[in-house]
Amino acid sequence: MDNVTVIKAKKGLAHFDLKELWQYRELFGVLAMREFQVRYKQTLIGVLWAIIRPLLTMVVFTFLFGKIAQIPSDGVPYPIFSYSGLVLWTYFSAAVAQSSSSMVGNSKLITKVYFPRAIIPASSTIVGLIDYVISFTIVFAMMIYYGYPLTWSLLLIPVVVFITWILSVGIGLWFSALNVKYRDVQYALPFFTQTLMYITPVIYPVSLAGNYQWILALNPLSGLIEAHRALILGSLSVDWGLLGISTVITLLVFISGYMYFKYVEKYFADII
Repeated sequence: MDNVTVIKAKKGLAHFDLKELWQYRELFGVLAMREFQVRYKQTLIGVLWAIIRPLLTMVVFTFLFGKIAQIPSDGVPYPIFSYSGLVLWTYFSAAVAQSSSSMVGNSKLITKVYFPRAIIPASSTIVGLIDYVISFTIVFAMMIYYGYPLTWSLLLIPVVVFITWILSVGIGLWFSALNVKYRDVQYALPFFTQTLMYITPVIYPVSLAGNYQWILALNPLSGLIEAHRALILGSLSVDWGLLGISTVITLLVFISGYMYFKYVEKYFADII
């Protein structure tokens, strides 16, 4: 009689099998590279879209909110104020959208071979980092134009981007898992993203909320966007308390998203 090996899902914190994830690091890289190639395949201007999207959005926001609505920007020229927030927001929103649909988009791969499924939504968030780096070149151009010097604070920006990546992976794990069973997620996600942008200080400073700043603090992107903007401009001080709250909430989102993903992972191949 042949021996039968039964593989059971791990429980609790044992879900965080970093060793197994490390063993599949090459697959992670392959999937991330494939996402990048697919995104710009058969496009005329390719990676320039990474610059065009936030740049055009900045122009529209500057006209509507900077000129017409005259929203304050803490004494910073509105174009660079909005763009320094938009460049990080654009990465986050694209990463969440890409990772949320990644499980359904890779259904054939999921049903044929075993590997840690969390690699799929996580790898889908990497391509946006390349877009972020490309679009960040406009930040340097705007700093020169508006007379903002390069400071050592710019070296801390990768830390903020890394925390944002963790947040996008955590939300992506939640939505990608839910999207496997409930396809309504793909229709609700654009509404969620649009709503989230208006309660995130992308087009306005946190100070504008006055006594309601504590509500914005519950949105982890608030501290990240504000810190990102302050580190770029140098003339604004980083609200470390707000950034600390955002970091704690980000970790909670990531841990809960990963544990939920692992909990329902065993059903993916049957219902995807």
